[in-house]
Amino acid sequence: MSVRLHHGEDTLDEVHEINVTPFIDVILVLLIIFMVAAPLATVDIAVDLPVSSAQQQQRPDKPLYLSVKPDLTLALGDDVVARDGLTGFLDRATSNNKDTRIFLRADKAVSYGDLMDVMNLLRAAGYLKIALVGLEKTTTP
Repeated sequence: MSVRLHHGEDTLDEVHEINVTPFIDVILVLLIIFMVAAPLATVDIAVDLPVSSAQQQQRPDKPLYLSVKPDLTLALGDDVVARDGLTGFLDRATSNNKDTRIFLRADKAVSYGDLMDVMNLLRAAGYLKIALVGLEKTTTP
């Protein structure tokens, strides 16, 4: 409870207001602590991703698969494609339809950075609908 002092009177009046300044100070200190601690909690964490058990999605009649082999060569369907000729090859295969979904498959030996390079090539070519292909989780009774 706070008291307001008046120098000219003999009585003390009660003030019915909450002093929120200490509350705001505590909240700001907590905010600073969380702003500093949150980025530190997400850096350099080892990730072991599980196998997906999601329902299989409907495939198009004629899917277009782009495969990244262990030696980092690209294959569109069964045809080997050079990285610099990927855009023209995709345009011919999709009839220049940039909305075609490209199914991207990669060998386990391909690093994440190399896979991102291929995805950047697809994005630079204008193909933004990319689906990553993986193995389905099988349940054995």
